Amino acid sequence: MLHIILYRPEKPQNTGNIMRTCVAIHAKLHIIGPLTFSIDSKDLKRVGMDYIDDLKMEYYEDYEDFVKRSQLDNVYYITRYSNKVYSSFDLSNPVNDIGLMFGRESTGIPHDILRSHPDRLMRIPMVPEARSLNLSNCVAIVAYEVLRQQKYPELSTSEAIKGEDFLINETKK
Repeated sequence: MLHIILYRPEKPQNTGNIMRTCVAIHAKLHIIGPLTFSIDSKDLKRVGMDYIDDLKMEYYEDYEDFVKRSQLDNVYYITRYSNKVYSSFDLSNPVNDIGLMFGRESTGIPHDILRSHPDRLMRIPMVPEARSLNLSNCVAIVAYEVLRQQKYPELSTSEAIKGEDFLINETKK
């Protein structure tokens, strides 16, 4: 299973988008607090829409609580301080649980956590002048790389709601 881990996210809109992504890809969301907003925030629910009802989520009071309770051994840390691109990791084994940790919008993941896992640091390439990308975009970019390598387990690769031939059949009406 894919696990998306947010270290003290600051913007409810980003968190709501990430919740929606987690539901769409069957990922479990782990949120490490403390937070600057309420999980019950109107902004969060508006962005997450009705997807939030199907979300698998765990909240942790702080990083120590996460380490103690999450039982995730296979965690990767997305940071601008890595020299290794996320797509260069072999994440193709769908049997192994994979955790992807993303940091705060303003400060990222604490440097002491990053220094503790030097072989697990991933970078999203961008122009040298850019400091960062939007948090919810980063989650989607790296999560979909994991899913691509695993051949999109349990995800539909064709139109399931309106039918595979919807566009063709629509013109016949």
